[in-house]
Amino acid sequence: MQQKTHQEIPRIGLLEKLGFATFSTASNVVFNFKDLFYLFFLTNVMGIKISHAGIITAIGIIWDAINDPLLGFWAVNHRFKNGEECRPLALWCAIPWAITVVLMFTCFDVPYAFKLAIAICIYFLFELFNTFAAIPYNSMGSLATNLDADRRAINVARNLGACVGSAIGAVAMYPLLDLFGGLDDAGNIIEGTPGKTAFFLAAMVMGLVCILGSFAHYFTTRERVKPKKTNEEKISILTAFKMLLGCRSWVINMLYVLCYGMLNLLIMSTINYYATYVIGSSSAATYIMAVYLVVSVICSVLSIPIDKKLGRRNTMISSAIVYILGKIWFVINPFSIGAILVNAITVAYAMTLSFVLFNTNRNNIADLMEWKYGRRIDSLVSTCDNLATKLSKAGANLLMTFALASAGFDAELTTQPDGAIATINAMLGWIPMLIAVAMLVIVYFHPIEKDMAAMKADRK
Repeated sequence: MQQKTHQEIPRIGLLEKLGFATFSTASNVVFNFKDLFYLFFLTNVMGIKISHAGIITAIGIIWDAINDPLLGFWAVNHRFKNGEECRPLALWCAIPWAITVVLMFTCFDVPYAFKLAIAICIYFLFELFNTFAAIPYNSMGSLATNLDADRRAINVARNLGACVGSAIGAVAMYPLLDLFGGLDDAGNIIEGTPGKTAFFLAAMVMGLVCILGSFAHYFTTRERVKPKKTNEEKISILTAFKMLLGCRSWVINMLYVLCYGMLNLLIMSTINYYATYVIGSSSAATYIMAVYLVVSVICSVLSIPIDKKLGRRNTMISSAIVYILGKIWFVINPFSIGAILVNAITVAYAMTLSFVLFNTNRNNIADLMEWKYGRRIDSLVSTCDNLATKLSKAGANLLMTFALASAGFDAELTTQPDGAIATINAMLGWIPMLIAVAMLVIVYFHPIEKDMAAMKADRK
């Protein structure tokens, strides 16, 4: 291992934490809005068959997965004029990022085949700018400070911002659609121009939040953790992957993030179908997401003391166990409102702790890389585990939409066949329950605490 003098970094102030929170708000507005409503928008507003919509979203996710490590590799070898690696991307990508969000939820009055082509092209552009925005989002926590306490605090601020983003992108969505005249008295989307216009105007609101959050992040944060070498040679992509695969903490964390991504895909893509066709009102998703949001905020605040009390690995294990237990009632009776609310509470607890801790792990892993190899590759730590995650999400997305299509799902039907209802319930019940079991097994072998202890001992 290379002996290095640990850089002295000042503590992070409140304004900078708010900068992280606002950028997380922007990112999670996009994440929730897209993941919760895009598939639903394609099928129920644009009138695209669910099998075709599944292919569109899967192709977009695969493109996103491919461009993640490519842009991460570019970021590792690129410096802006001010000497920074990631932060300026929050400024330069804000407006095109927001524009593509609006275009995704714009209905074009063209023949069906052109609808498919336009949807794919716009989704490709969105995922390109979304990846650019994700580089500072995922990397700045390790570049702003090398103090673990501040990194946890940053990730808590990010998660609180994520809760606000969730409120805007998910909980506030149906009230916005109602405000813009897109819902009927039963809380369902009005077919035709009213529904299309309401989605477009709501997307404009989301795009504005993206711009404001990105600008706030750029002007309040700083990159303070500098590479040990002032004149670094460009790193090859093969070398970068060898570094990542040679770090067991990164491999285990990548597998954990992979499961987390699949769980999010199932929750976000299915909840609107569940509310519309199982409960009977699209807007019922609002109170389910509201419960999820409130618990997420509480757990964000509690995540640091829980982590300190139980330790990183034990906290991650506890979150997986709570997730599994919370599914039992729903699996037994998916038509119970109480069951879906308990489901929302336990999922919020588990996913919130998971988010804070795997992102703190990412920050630690960037330090481990520098300690082991003498080179920081912050942007690649997150973008390369996103590659694996998004490829798995693309596969899960295709399987999910294929399963719904095979079960007879048709967005033009007011009442779906029993097979389609059972499939929707499975995607919120026993399928994510099995993925959580896999997470439990994976995190049991996580070596992050041992690796960090070894690094700190070596630096003394």
